[in-house]
Amino acid sequence: MKKYLYICITLLTFCFQEMGLKAQDMSFLHVNGVNLVDVQGNKFYIQGTNLGNWLNPEGYMFGFRKTNSPYMIDQMFRELVGDKATDDFWQNFKSNYVTVDDINYLASLGVNTIRLPLNYKLFTDEDYLGRNSAQDGFRIIDKIVRWCKAKRIYVILDMHSAPGGQTGGNVDNSYGYPWLFTNSHYEDQLKEIWIQIATRYRDEPCVLGYELLNEPIEYRNVVIDGIPTNDWNKYYKDLEPMYKRLVEAIRTVDKEHVIILGGARGNTDFSMFNDWKFDDNIMYSCHCYSATTRVAPYVQFRDRTGLPMYVGETGHLDYKVQTEMTELFKDNNLGYTYWPYKKYGQGGSFVWFTASAEWKKVIDFAEADRSTYQAIKKARPDQSTSLKAMKSFVSNCLYDNCTKDASYIATVGLK
Repeated sequence: MKKYLYICITLLTFCFQEMGLKAQDMSFLHVNGVNLVDVQGNKFYIQGTNLGNWLNPEGYMFGFRKTNSPYMIDQMFRELVGDKATDDFWQNFKSNYVTVDDINYLASLGVNTIRLPLNYKLFTDEDYLGRNSAQDGFRIIDKIVRWCKAKRIYVILDMHSAPGGQTGGNVDNSYGYPWLFTNSHYEDQLKEIWIQIATRYRDEPCVLGYELLNEPIEYRNVVIDGIPTNDWNKYYKDLEPMYKRLVEAIRTVDKEHVIILGGARGNTDFSMFNDWKFDDNIMYSCHCYSATTRVAPYVQFRDRTGLPMYVGETGHLDYKVQTEMTELFKDNNLGYTYWPYKKYGQGGSFVWFTASAEWKKVIDFAEADRSTYQAIKKARPDQSTSLKAMKSFVSNCLYDNCTKDASYIATVGLK
């Protein structure tokens, strides 16, 4: 009997190892001073990328310039080919842009963390990316977690677009103002969504943590009556109190997960934070898209607070500079997730893809004057051209049809 049990246990252990699902390989991560540690107390250093553009589209990763936020891109497609074809495009886009092949490839490079940008509409009954009352946010996250868990990759859930808009720019899919900070309705909605997310994933160690807001309160320098002003600074004082209320709500259902807080002005300004350790499992996130000297303030803030800091977004730099940045992050114990993993057009990402020649017609339409029905009719290419272009886009974004940028990958400290 003992021999039989031994054989069974050995076989089961072998099977789990082959599937990459050994329970001891993943544990909840927790804050310990300026580091993240696993359940054994081993330091965990974040190295990875962002699955940007997938669930919160941005125009430049489609080749667009002024048509740059999710709702603008969606409206453009509807003006181009109508509702049904647009809904179909989004469903195919979401199915193809990131698949298990992409996750397996990232694992082969040594990626240990993926940041997943989300739009709050993925969890509501609002129209978004081809769906309304049957939104699929949780289904998609479940899928990513399953794929990543098989490869022992941690997932950061990042609220890239919050109700009302937290940024006031295209990245939060807002209408150009951070209304999240002006009306409690938006905060209540955001709080409820985070409670739903935390309730669903509270027992899932593959989820590294919850990043409550991406790049809150964009820097806005305007001139009024000849005087430069930034009237959005008045919301800086509201950021930390809002974070506290959100954390308090999440902790009613989830005591385990790390909670990640970003600063204002594109996650670059942390001057509004005073009560740094109001929770025993929080860390901070900065973004760094500029020269190497810019990491010094983040390191100083990290050392002053005694809490971890990681670079949630970086990239789009000269490859020599990007290599230097990666080494600087490592030397200063700043984990990092490069932006983005994939996009349309060569350069600036781990992998990239093109579309058919007809896609240029779609780009031209996206950039054209569409302010009136007459202007839309004048700018619109024929339907067969547009549909062919959109079909090629969702086909070519599949992993097997992408080009790997080995030079780029070498700059981010991976295999």
